[in-house]
Amino acid sequence: MLALALAQAGFAVTLVDSRVLQETRQNDPFDGRAYALALTSQRLLLSLGLWEHVSKHAQPILHIKVTDGQVGEQPSPFWLHFDHAEIEEGPVGFMVEDRHLRHALLKFVNQNDRITFVTGTTVISQEISANIVSIQLDNGESLGGQLLIGCDGSDSLTAKRAKIAHVGRIYGQTSLVCALDHKLPHRGVAHQLFLPAGPLAILPLTGNSSSIVWTETNSEAAKIHHSDDSAYLAALRLRLGKFLGEIDLRGSRHQYSLSLRIAEKFVAERVALVGDAAHCIHPIAGQGLNAGIRDVGALAEVLATAARRGEDVGSSAVLRRYQQWRRFDCLRLAIATDAFNRLFSNDIPILRTARDLGLGIVNAIPELRRTFMREASGLRGTVPRLLQGKQI
Repeated sequence: MLALALAQAGFAVTLVDSRVLQETRQNDPFDGRAYALALTSQRLLLSLGLWEHVSKHAQPILHIKVTDGQVGEQPSPFWLHFDHAEIEEGPVGFMVEDRHLRHALLKFVNQNDRITFVTGTTVISQEISANIVSIQLDNGESLGGQLLIGCDGSDSLTAKRAKIAHVGRIYGQTSLVCALDHKLPHRGVAHQLFLPAGPLAILPLTGNSSSIVWTETNSEAAKIHHSDDSAYLAALRLRLGKFLGEIDLRGSRHQYSLSLRIAEKFVAERVALVGDAAHCIHPIAGQGLNAGIRDVGALAEVLATAARRGEDVGSSAVLRRYQQWRRFDCLRLAIATDAFNRLFSNDIPILRTARDLGLGIVNAIPELRRTFMREASGLRGTVPRLLQGKQI
């Protein structure tokens, strides 16, 4: 996304991906992975021209229901219900399967003359000299540019080579990710059920299908993940209940260890970090990818503005503007998701009572509901132009 945004702004971009990416087609089999895109993330795809290639495969999120629960029991009667009709802008977000979004991204990257796409090779070193940052690839090739941007995940080697440290903690939780076909319709409702071991999200896909993001302790997750499909579904039914009717697995099953990691700084000399390389948060609010997309919009806008002014886009002065824009927002989001996880991922009676009362109070106050919905949609704070559906 960042390569496309920068190319659209007039930059020449080299995109290096260590994976050998095969061509992804929209009719490829579903592998169980899907993404929750906030409304502003959808607008970025619209700004880049991608949305028309994705929209027919996207499921709008029309409602969000949040409640507390226990394994094998009925959920708490204290629901928090968000209705998209309470905000003017549209659905809170959209669910898109990985195969459709990846297909559109690869198609646009490969067709863009300003992007050089290098795959199947790994960056082994980076070096700053004068006004250039150079990288060495494991195939012997060297590349140079004004700026190196690390979008290389939570264990970012770009950050390590730039001597950028991360702070955080290991949660001792694992997210189990899969998709389901089910008999009853979901009606565009996303459910967030808080269980003692961690949250269970049921997110609507097109048709009678849903994406599941199911958090358990590491030991329980390992046991469930390595069980056969029948035992996996039995464990899920115990937590899910019967509101979707009969369920069957669709695509593959995945698991991801959870941790909180925030870079001590998002920039270094001629280096910037984006997405999980800069911040890795708990999936409790489904905002990890969307925070990374806000990074994309902010960095692209900062660099485009600097280039029009004739500034060196890799200079410390320019990169500090990106850091000032994004670091506080990411830190605030990390603290909030960490606090929610601590509050809800337990079975302490007094906290369960407080949680239920809190959900009931928020649900009873329309202005509070709208505030939370606008936050989930990405509409609060200083929204980058691309995430407003505008050009930079």
